[in-house]
Amino acid sequence: MRKRDDERFLRLQAEVQAPYRGLRQFIYLAFALSGGIGALIFATDLLAGKGDLRTGLNLVLQLGLVVAMTWLWRWEHRQGQRQREQIRQNRLK
Repeated sequence: MRKRDDERFLRLQAEVQAPYRGLRQFIYLAFALSGGIGALIFATDLLAGKGDLRTGLNLVLQLGLVVAMTWLWRWEHRQGQRQREQIRQNRLK
């Protein structure tokens, strides 16, 4: 029971210090999924032979969006872990 209370405290403290982290991560995930769907559509157009230079550029743009949003989500996740660890360390002092 005590461990669960400690985890809840850490989560609440982290939320107070960075109130919109969860929302940002949700947005990053939604944009990455959107980019993935777009990339799939443009890739199938290219594979079907219907694509041109514009389709190829759009595919590259969509893949770049997926990479950028994945990187941002991971960065935000690491920041949250560091923040919780820092709170945990400060609480032990």
